[in-house]
Amino acid sequence: MRNEALTVRSAYRHMSLIRRFEERVLELSAEGLAAGSIHPCLGQEAIPVGALAALQPQDRVLATYRGHGWALACGSEPAAVLGEIAQRAGGTNGGRAGSALLSDPDAGFLGENSIVGAGVPIADGVALAARSQGTGRVVVTSIGDGAMNQGSTSEGMIFAAANNLPVIFLCENNGWSEMTPISRTTRGADLAVRGTALGIESHVVDGLDPFAVEKAVSQAAEVCRRGEGPVLLECKTVRLKGHYNKDIEHYRPTEDQEAATAADPIARLRNAALDHGLLEEQDLRDVDAEVASIIDDATLRVRSMPLPDPATVLDHLYGEVPVPGAVSGQVQTLELTYQRAANLALRTELENRPEVLVYGEDVGFSGGIFGVTRGLQKEFGSERVFDTPISESAILGSAIGAAMEGMRPVVEIMWADFVFVALDQIVNQATNVRYINRSRLHAPLTIRMQQGVTPGSCAQHSQSIEAFFAHMPGIKVGLPSTPQDAYDMLRAAVADPDPTVLIEARELYQESASVEVGGPLQRAEGARVHRDGEDVAIITWGAMLHRALAAAERLQSESISATVLDLRWLRPLDEESIASVVERCRGRVLVVHEATETSGFGAEVVTRITERCFDELPSPVVRLGTPDVRMPSAPNLQQAVVPTSEKIYFAVRALLGR
Repeated sequence: MRNEALTVRSAYRHMSLIRRFEERVLELSAEGLAAGSIHPCLGQEAIPVGALAALQPQDRVLATYRGHGWALACGSEPAAVLGEIAQRAGGTNGGRAGSALLSDPDAGFLGENSIVGAGVPIADGVALAARSQGTGRVVVTSIGDGAMNQGSTSEGMIFAAANNLPVIFLCENNGWSEMTPISRTTRGADLAVRGTALGIESHVVDGLDPFAVEKAVSQAAEVCRRGEGPVLLECKTVRLKGHYNKDIEHYRPTEDQEAATAADPIARLRNAALDHGLLEEQDLRDVDAEVASIIDDATLRVRSMPLPDPATVLDHLYGEVPVPGAVSGQVQTLELTYQRAANLALRTELENRPEVLVYGEDVGFSGGIFGVTRGLQKEFGSERVFDTPISESAILGSAIGAAMEGMRPVVEIMWADFVFVALDQIVNQATNVRYINRSRLHAPLTIRMQQGVTPGSCAQHSQSIEAFFAHMPGIKVGLPSTPQDAYDMLRAAVADPDPTVLIEARELYQESASVEVGGPLQRAEGARVHRDGEDVAIITWGAMLHRALAAAERLQSESISATVLDLRWLRPLDEESIASVVERCRGRVLVVHEATETSGFGAEVVTRITERCFDELPSPVVRLGTPDVRMPSAPNLQQAVVPTSEKIYFAVRALLGR
């Protein structure tokens, strides 16, 4: 369909193929061949058919979860799409995606998204990559009318407008936001006015007419290719069936159903073709027979497809990591603060990798609120190091999209606490790219943030949230504790083929130490022993390392020898190093972290020790963290609850019975 001349016959054929496909999907769902919720696009067939006729082979498409028609219009094989909906090994994603998350990157279809509106920022990133790479690509992302009320949609539109990105936001307005009419939640007749208010060229389109859609998308694509995007198109359409396969539509007025049926785009196209002598009845019967044959053949193939092999269920969670040993340049030792070490790591990666982009709130011109990116925009230009709107969802989502297209973005979330307004883009989006696509797509992005308590910080600027990220398969999580690690771990994250979250320690930014630079590139893994001892093991990470080392120094004066292990990377967790220090210290272990104790990552470390080293434990492993409390701003109240070197010292003495 892509870049194919649209004729009445071809439009009828492609629309009919989507219609018969969706009807067959519902039949197979009722039969039990496909499990779970399925969202058909019955009534909306003209939109993907018209849009793809206007696009070029290199262009990209993302869709909402009602996106089977988009996959077919992009050129995906019907049997493969149907196989995915039926969760079969021969599906486009091998049964890993199902109906609402399927993709086919080989066809330029970067996938559906089952989170309403979440694909808009990702499309921004795909468009950002197109601009950076000079491919001339245009990106189309389809959303439903309900998605226009999502914050991620607004953020994505604002981000695209701020950067003149070649992206077409295509709203398929069928009048229903799941089971609620859009008129009940939105003022005004047209959603396109929202784009106009943001300074985006916006148009209302007859979404029942494939030729009207083709014309609108073609004109929008021209705008985008001139560097004047984005464009918003609101395609008015209908929904012929329920929100999903088991929706009995008890909430829907009969007159609305009848009006939708009367506006059926395929019936309208068929009647117009006959009325104007563009097609004969025999032409239509021939097309119908051809479509029926295609769908029947696809169905037979799917029925014979095997289920996915359970032995492969853990495959494609992470990619092959770089082999350590590559030297980036002359090895030298510099005295650097933690902050400047991170800056040098970014400068090195920008120099060595043209695909690296660095962006976030205030990271460009001003160099970041803590100065970590200072000077980088001046050296590498505002196309590679730039400021963004205050839109965390757009920042993270665009980084995912850009990474999917071959870039290596490094984005900053100013305070770790702020990531919760956009956590979806990490938890539901970045984690899934490689796994769902069986490594045909991956997203090598680095997300920097800083966390922790500093004097006067309030409860919304002081949380330690590493456990949230460490819980999620599909990403890697590191916490640099020294200037050396601020350099090494950031470079390792940028080189890694998968999404990485680096959580820096705000209180350490001005700490200075000797840093070896230009040495072998590390892998994003591995703990580090900072002090050897035999009486007790103190296991920690992040800012707590320095308090643990101070406590160990004090304990040494009392002839208590402590090993201090910095985990550094919580995912992947270095269980071998943990087991080694537990064995060396004969099972006497204190785990220390700044986060609150309940469900903190320390609980996971204790559990792993207990499961693996049970026979070596003379007493229970002890945790020391912040009590379960919101963080006060007053420095003396903070000191009352946060682990200190003195608290670590006394915790070790108690553990040893002293």
